[in-house]
Amino acid sequence: MLVLPPYEERELLCRIAEGDEAAFGLLFNAYHQRLGAFVYRLTESFQATEEIVQDVFVKIWLKRATLGEVASFDAYLFAAARNHAFNYLRALARERSRLASLPPEEAPALAGPPDDATEERHALLDQAIAHLPHQQKNVYLLHRRQGLSHAEIAEQLHLSVETVKKHMSLALRSIRDYLSVGRLTG
Repeated sequence: MLVLPPYEERELLCRIAEGDEAAFGLLFNAYHQRLGAFVYRLTESFQATEEIVQDVFVKIWLKRATLGEVASFDAYLFAAARNHAFNYLRALARERSRLASLPPEEAPALAGPPDDATEERHALLDQAIAHLPHQQKNVYLLHRRQGLSHAEIAEQLHLSVETVKKHMSLALRSIRDYLSVGRLTG
């Protein structure tokens, strides 16, 4: 990872403000890995991290004329990335909430016809579910595929609501981990 001394960074920012693409490339190389690690800690998604880091650097290039006025580029860059990541997470939460409020029969219609990538994601999700311990798998499928509430699942499986919540939380974490590894190796 390249670390720039303050005087070199200031010179780079001035060159970028004047439209120097090579200087921008140097700045990008100096920061993109650190910024990616920072954004990943917020989003826990490789895909979202790539998108956010790219968007942040595109915005910096588009607003390059103002870079000469930035006192601390490090703080400026990480604040921009943090804000972009929070906006992404808020939008994701709104979308999940909206989809969760739909009856199960309506949710697939929003996605449109499946493509190869969608089929691959569904297959990977099915594999992740298959690897869950028996009770976590039951809880997950009753909640996500049959639309039962935690209380209904607890009653049906003779468990406490807290135990159902714990199984659901563990199942979601296992699925997320499995999908992350699948994306990395697949």
